[in-house]
Amino acid sequence: MANDLPINPELEEIDGKIQDVFRALQNGFQKLDKIKDPNRQSKQLEELTGKMRECKRLIKEFDRELKDQESRNPPEVNKQLNEKKQTMIKELNSYVALRKTFQSNLGNKRVELFDMGAETSDAVAEENVKMASDMSNQELIDAGRKQMDETDQAIERSKMVVGQTIDVGIQTTANLKGQTEQMGRIVNELDTIHFSIKKASQLVKEIGRQVATDKCIMFFLFLMVCGVIAIIIVKVVHPNNKNIRDIPGLAPPAGRKLLSLEVLGN
Repeated sequence: MANDLPINPELEEIDGKIQDVFRALQNGFQKLDKIKDPNRQSKQLEELTGKMRECKRLIKEFDRELKDQESRNPPEVNKQLNEKKQTMIKELNSYVALRKTFQSNLGNKRVELFDMGAETSDAVAEENVKMASDMSNQELIDAGRKQMDETDQAIERSKMVVGQTIDVGIQTTANLKGQTEQMGRIVNELDTIHFSIKKASQLVKEIGRQVATDKCIMFFLFLMVCGVIAIIIVKVVHPNNKNIRDIPGLAPPAGRKLLSLEVLGN
């Protein structure tokens, strides 16, 4: 395409990716024709479907880029590019139709297995597996109803589990609320205790200061008493010592008292 039309590099790159996808789709469907296993065919179809989605996205991207470049391209170039886009769309649609054909053929060949429950043994499950084509309409209806009943039972069990989970959640919420309130009360009590301890510390400090003051007073009183006792002892030991003054309110020693009486008699 780059050799026939003067297009920009963006369109050329997108066109190259689209052509790569088309080649992959062609090779994939050729391989699919040779695969006999239904499971492998189904897996191969899924991969090809993914490639077709990618191709559709690239074609849309090609169209957007084409519209952006339309005003800068000659009319003849725009016409050829639009024709190229339509060719891509037709080729993609052909692969889509081919995929539907393979899906239809695969659906006619596939064996539908009905789930007999996890507790059913493999031997019993193998005995109950049948080809869909060999089952009558009534058997298919019965099997479908059984499958629906099992699904309803599973749904009911799920509802019970959800209900129990909700009840547990409500109970847990109530417990958390009670614990939160209890924590709040504990915090308030701790604040009260902290305040009481603070007041007690202040009271102890005040008492300590008062005790210290009382001790100082007692010490000075003790010193005064010791001084008085010392003076008394000195007066008793040295009664004639004139340097020691008499203590007010205290009688003089007996010797001095007698001397005073003799002087008065003479």
